[in-house]
Amino acid sequence: MTHARSDQRVEPQGPLKGLRVLDIATIIAAPMAATLLADYGADVVKVELPGKGDGMRDFPPFKEGKSLWWKAVNRNKHFITLDLRRSEGAELLLKLLPEFDVLIENFRPGTLDGWGLSRESLWQANPRLVILRTTGFGQTGPYSKRPGFARVFEALGGLTFLTGEADGEPMHPGYPIGDAIGGLFGAVGILAALCKRVQTPDAPGEEIDLSMTEAVFRLLDFLPIEYDQLGVIRSRAGNANQYSAPAAVYRTADGHYVSLSGSTNALFAANSRAIGREDLLDDPRFTNNPLRVANAAELNDVFSAWVGTQDLQHVLDAFEATQGTIAPIHSIAQIARDPQMVAREAIVDVPDSDFGWVRLHNVVPRFRNDPCLVRSAAGDLGQDNAEIYGLRMGITPERQHDLSHRGVI
Repeated sequence: MTHARSDQRVEPQGPLKGLRVLDIATIIAAPMAATLLADYGADVVKVELPGKGDGMRDFPPFKEGKSLWWKAVNRNKHFITLDLRRSEGAELLLKLLPEFDVLIENFRPGTLDGWGLSRESLWQANPRLVILRTTGFGQTGPYSKRPGFARVFEALGGLTFLTGEADGEPMHPGYPIGDAIGGLFGAVGILAALCKRVQTPDAPGEEIDLSMTEAVFRLLDFLPIEYDQLGVIRSRAGNANQYSAPAAVYRTADGHYVSLSGSTNALFAANSRAIGREDLLDDPRFTNNPLRVANAAELNDVFSAWVGTQDLQHVLDAFEATQGTIAPIHSIAQIARDPQMVAREAIVDVPDSDFGWVRLHNVVPRFRNDPCLVRSAAGDLGQDNAEIYGLRMGITPERQHDLSHRGVI
């Protein structure tokens, strides 16, 4: 594969090209919202504390002292330093704001106000500014001042209670999925506010109050109405599916794992034919999905026993022949060489200032008429200070040097 130079600046492209976003947030969730916008073509400038940077830079895994997670979660951005806690830093931010459409922050409620950056002052600097405020619990309520992390959101939002074996302890996933969920809701909220601006050009700015706990809870779609109308407190069921059957994780004879699903009668028929058990279709216990769920244990025993006697490839071939719904459970190594992922370029080569080229997720979803691009991995602390403060704001090199010497930038 032939690459351009890894240090060559690539211009944004995608449906959000021309949108300008100022990201003053830290760690994962709110910066991820900014990264999603950057993936779609927005020009995103990330602000970090001089000398220290975003705490995400200290998250493993590391290579040669550099956080690889950092490079992924903050890709496609410019990087400047600015101490918002100092009056000169706050003044510089207010001078920057007229050049931006969106501001993303995740400080505890009231923190920015204490630095002279209240909502009113932000809107005085840019009356049409869309402000995303991302916190653990929202801007109001008795928990609003509490710190928040993914495991806190997942626990209080109900996700952890549903995860794990039926007779075991609640479990968190092996990745802070609560942060990713919040990032997605943050990006969606910003896009909704921007849509209003397009429809109503003279609309004022918007303030978006994103509670990470509420974002996790929102994904558990029917839990409130089930509890309200039926009094049911849904709990853990391990790998069994509580909504369709047969559906579980089974181990093959050669030590691999597969996951089976399919709730419709047509899919049940396809899955039954795959294991040579068409007789299941005539069993009155399995004639529709509610009955199959009620008798899930019997069905899962049948499918588990068959899978357990077959090698992985035979299992996959049998289900493909009948258009059944089974899939191998992939590690990242298997994802990287999966024919579908390779054909779709789900992982792409991305220029990086430290390692030349690295491989990261491609942009999701795809746009036919306005394709997007992963332009670069996340960069070094303050690497774009000269461009942003000099070329965009007109601050002289001497003034920049003075501000840097005093720790303002």
